[in-house]
Amino acid sequence: MTSDALISPEGLAAILGEPDVLVVEVSFLEPDVAPYFVSHVPGARYAYWKDLLWHETTRDFAEPDVLARRLGALGVGEQTRLVLMGDRVQMGTYAYWVLHRAGLLGHVSVLDGGRRTWQARGLPLTSKEVRVSPSTLRAGVGDASTRISREEVLAGLGDARRVILDMRSFEEYTGQRVAPLGAPCDHGAERRGHIPGALSLPHERLLGADGSLLAPRVIRETLAELGVEETSQVVTTCRLGHRAAFAWFVLSVLLERRGVRVYDGSWTEWGSIVGVPIER
Repeated sequence: MTSDALISPEGLAAILGEPDVLVVEVSFLEPDVAPYFVSHVPGARYAYWKDLLWHETTRDFAEPDVLARRLGALGVGEQTRLVLMGDRVQMGTYAYWVLHRAGLLGHVSVLDGGRRTWQARGLPLTSKEVRVSPSTLRAGVGDASTRISREEVLAGLGDARRVILDMRSFEEYTGQRVAPLGAPCDHGAERRGHIPGALSLPHERLLGADGSLLAPRVIRETLAELGVEETSQVVTTCRLGHRAAFAWFVLSVLLERRGVRVYDGSWTEWGSIVGVPIER
């Protein structure tokens, strides 16, 4: 992990326009409703998260060489300083985690707070169309150990050494909803609730008023209050994997904790599996 994995909005603004800097706005929303097409960081490319990161037909990640081609099509090359900007903060960190697994990090940073913080600080946006010159990128050696399967999660239930952090909202965690408040519809799993023993840590608790990350000291204090010890084996989960990957980024990259794993199947998988235990 590198200290430049997180870049502030002001830090990005200072280097915008340099020939080796490229911003990709990783969007939760498809083109017809994505805020990128109203305004975006000057020169930024748009990428719908599934089209960039997922396999075309299966619910899994694209192979590293496919991810490399997709990034290359956006103009990312071997010497590019790539900045991942989420239209929701967790989309940038989700993309970072996927690229980490695939060995495609290179010179990659996440924009602190994503679009929300950039806008809150009054930094420049434009509606000007971006011309893309494709480039070539090669995958390196990835790290698949940061992902955990449903079988491993199930087998580890009751293990006192393991802590499951549920990064969903309180309403999702308690079973009042399946999707977050504000979502266009409340679906995504057949059952409501949480994985037995999971601790509730809504991802917003790690963010300041403008959407940027809290100081590492404050985040450590928050984890300690929950009972997460330095020796705990941490598994992160949410609904779709985005907020779980956000927690992985915070714990692994910023706090430099080892062994944090993402259950990216998360509630959309666990909440629909026949026979698995659920708490509410």
